[in-house]
Amino acid sequence: MVKEIERFGIPIVHMATITTISESVGANRIVPTIAIPYPIGNPELGDKENGIRRTLVKRALEALATEVSDVTVFK
Repeated sequence: MVKEIERFGIPIVHMATITTISESVGANRIVPTIAIPYPIGNPELGDKENGIRRTLVKRALEALATEVSDVTVFK
């Protein structure tokens, strides 16, 4: 699905906990996330969670703005 969307010129960022799966499905822009039950945050962290989410979303936006020709993991 990711490759098909990018084929139409729409950049995609795949945010995933297990980046090897993202690579195997052909995602070009991959942002590693936190954990399987809460990929972009942890509700037990309270206010700290907002900072974690903000960091991951900024990383994803930077990935969208970056030209890539092959699989790139944005850490």
